Amino acid sequence: MGRKIAMATGVAARTSNFHFGGIRCKGQSCQQASLVSSLTFNGCIQRELSWFLRFQRFNFSHSPVSENWKSLRTVPVLSCLRDGSVKYFDFSVIGSGVAGLCYALEVAKHGTVAVITKAEPHESNTNYAQGGVSAVLCPSDSVESHMQDTIVAGAYLCDDETVRVVCTEGPDRIRELIAIGASFDRGEDGNLHLAREGGHSHHRIVHAADMTGREIERALLEAVVSDPNISVFEHHFAIDLLTTLDGPDAVCHGVDTLNVETQEVVRFISKVTLLASGGAGHIYPSTTNPLVATGDGMAMAHRAQAVISNMEFVQFHPTALADEGLPIKPKKTRENSFLITEAVRGDGGILYNLGMERFMPLYDERAELAPRDVVARSIDDQLKKRNEKYVLLDISHKPTEKILSHFPNIAAECLKYGLDITSQPIPVVPAAHYMCGGVRAGLQGETNVRGLYVAGEVACTGLHGANRLASNSLLEALVFARRAVQPSIDHKKSTSIDLSASNWWTRTVVPKSLGCNVMHNILRRTKEVRKELQSIMWRYVGIVRSTTSLQTAEWRIDELEAEWETYLFEHGWEQTFVGLEACEMRNLFCCAKLVVSSALARHESRGLHYMVDFPHVEENKRLPTIILPSLVNCTWSSRQLHKLPVC
Repeated sequence: MGRKIAMATGVAARTSNFHFGGIRCKGQSCQQASLVSSLTFNGCIQRELSWFLRFQRFNFSHSPVSENWKSLRTVPVLSCLRDGSVKYFDFSVIGSGVAGLCYALEVAKHGTVAVITKAEPHESNTNYAQGGVSAVLCPSDSVESHMQDTIVAGAYLCDDETVRVVCTEGPDRIRELIAIGASFDRGEDGNLHLAREGGHSHHRIVHAADMTGREIERALLEAVVSDPNISVFEHHFAIDLLTTLDGPDAVCHGVDTLNVETQEVVRFISKVTLLASGGAGHIYPSTTNPLVATGDGMAMAHRAQAVISNMEFVQFHPTALADEGLPIKPKKTRENSFLITEAVRGDGGILYNLGMERFMPLYDERAELAPRDVVARSIDDQLKKRNEKYVLLDISHKPTEKILSHFPNIAAECLKYGLDITSQPIPVVPAAHYMCGGVRAGLQGETNVRGLYVAGEVACTGLHGANRLASNSLLEALVFARRAVQPSIDHKKSTSIDLSASNWWTRTVVPKSLGCNVMHNILRRTKEVRKELQSIMWRYVGIVRSTTSLQTAEWRIDELEAEWETYLFEHGWEQTFVGLEACEMRNLFCCAKLVVSSALARHESRGLHYMVDFPHVEENKRLPTIILPSLVNCTWSSRQLHKLPVC
């Protein structure tokens, strides 16, 4: 990809190499169609590419390792700490999934590192990844084949250079994980057992039964624990990036966080910041993502004037466990849906409707091995036509020992509720799973904000295009975390920390002055609003969309956000107040609006984005959707909380 746009916090671009063309702005609505060539970042041409800025609407505003982490609260910080509320590091890493931890281990060889994580360090999307990591590790496979599978699954919207880089470098990243201590399943011959999943033409999925992410997270966390240059700050919620202007460019100097246990705002000043905060699955009511996935990184980056791309492409996993279909219903609603890995279908699982009719061959010649977007839409169509709440995924025709060895975690979870997957089909339903869009990144994880790098689900590198190929997400995180290391080291060497920097921005505070009753009411209303937003997104911005449904979602979200913010400020909330639930809510609003606005801009059906009034792929629209830095900030959700330093 490597397409950098030189923008600065709160201002329009002021560089001769970046051309907005015919943008017309009135209030918050902008329309433009502009050819951009030789896009510039930090004054140097990264790649000679010409492409259209297509964005036309502009109104955005349980783990076995957990016990090891209690001791990290007392890990000595090797950086300069002036007081408890300001901490200085060479590198700040926001997120403790595979991308953040891999990056931290590498840059720790060159300086002090703060790993800032919202909950327990293992509570990340990585930990919930069941299927595995795709990589070319078999002689009969090839990089070209992996590339082709990725591009086909991505509906030809993938960036070819990014795809080649990831598929080529992936095998080495797998070997590095093994060297760190990750243990993957092997066959009787001692070689890695390679599984196959939907969309893949070869067996190339490295896995640890159906708990691959957990095993990778375990190995990385153990390595991090033993590294004296890394300090982990758990239960620190990232509030906002700290940015200033350097001419036309925005520069990132760190991040403000909220220690949710002590209710103290802690400011991290650093030379380099890596954003590896994961996705935004909780903009929907049913998601496989853990509770921490509220789009914080995407929203923070958007407020900090980073370029956002391809947010319309929300991947719904076709097969999450449908609790309604279990013999014994769970006693309480799950915080996140339990994922039934793609590998079940890859191993021969068959989908049936409740009439025990196999339906996937009616939709695609690849049947159950079709890409996720096809399978999810097919299930959605069956549910709507038959007025049913779930379908059935059956793997029981396979040998019992094979099922239990490949899917022990799924088997154990289902058995809790009276379902034996070796003899009974699994009730499944689609659930929000992965954001293919995010903060626009170049080939080294760089963004248009100097000093800010991105990796993992929060980033849009161009690998996934319009639909992520199964098991390419952990691969992308590994590759881009590693590629961001050298430019980060170079930036660190050329940057010095000003010890007065902590005073450059307005201090945010916890609203203790409001009192318990007021805060109780605010939290209650925020919880209600969160459910309302999720309901709107599922009903109008789900697997199948239309212009009318998206427009309805747009005005209903705007109305809901305005009502919520009015409620806050009428109850004494102030612009500088922060709280976990309220800040998550504004991030959810921000990400929901980014998704809706991006979806309205794409007048075709491609990959994960299916429009009933534009049902076909349009070749002239095979371009990324771009969300430029917002010039109008009229809501709390879109406003950067920090003032720029006075020059």
